[in-house]
Amino acid sequence: LQSLEERGVQIEANTLYPLLRRLEAQGLLENNWDTSAARPRKYYVLSKTGLELYRALVVEWQRATEALNALLKEEP
Repeated sequence: LQSLEERGVQIEANTLYPLLRRLEAQGLLENNWDTSAARPRKYYVLSKTGLELYRALVVEWQRATEALNALLKEEP
């Protein structure tokens, strides 16, 4: 949550955490517990499947962005 906020993404915790659990249930994320502190914390990382999907979505996003940028460069 903090990392997203530092990057300008505003999201409520009660929106983010159910989404993370859903992505984990779909096999796109894995979780790791850090129990070294007084309060255990759960961290999520992309699974192998999640990483493959992420890479495919980045390619698709870049294609869509290029197409939209080309449209914006056209004079009306």
